[in-house]
Amino acid sequence: MTSVLLSLSAVVAVTALASPPAGAAPAADRPAAVPSGWQAVDGADLARISEEADTRKAPLAARDGVSAAAAETELLALQSARNSQFVATELNYAAPNTGVLRARSLDVGGAWEGFAFEWDDTTGTFAMKSLANNLYVAVEKNYAGSAQNVLRARSASAGGWERFALYYNEVLDRWAIQSTLNGLFVTMENSYTGSLQYSLRARSTDITGSWEEFVLYDLGA
Repeated sequence: MTSVLLSLSAVVAVTALASPPAGAAPAADRPAAVPSGWQAVDGADLARISEEADTRKAPLAARDGVSAAAAETELLALQSARNSQFVATELNYAAPNTGVLRARSLDVGGAWEGFAFEWDDTTGTFAMKSLANNLYVAVEKNYAGSAQNVLRARSASAGGWERFALYYNEVLDRWAIQSTLNGLFVTMENSYTGSLQYSLRARSTDITGSWEEFVLYDLGA
């Protein structure tokens, strides 16, 4: 499994600067600015960078194999640059947090840590489908409090709530993810406690550092 080495900080990694307080409400309607050094990535770019990436391997656990259901798309695992954990889909969480995305796995054990990235030429955006339940990842803009804008794999199709822009920083070799629903970058909530600790939320107006940065690993090889 070759690492794509893309960072979710401009889409889906660097200095660890302070994140907003865990309970702080995101500025939901304020568009984010893309910092210098980060470039927007389309479907062709993602495939090319995947092919040109170094041969670093992500750790694999002896568990379920990654589903082949999305074999014709870019199959990726996401690793938070902040805590070095892989993002998993929490299928066993009770409603309303069923399917929430959290950076909590030490390795890639199977479909729980796998995502299909689907490029759409019409909108110029990506959709992320969890391989754990074959549902698209949505930004829960209508959630309140610390769960507002949490990422959750719960949609049967990809509309405005399920669209993301990807950014890549070649110098850092990391990626960032931006929700096109609210214009904010995806952050890993390292300071949260309880069941939402390490959850992913689209709530940052900037890429401040490792809170918004990710490494991508290719699961298709």
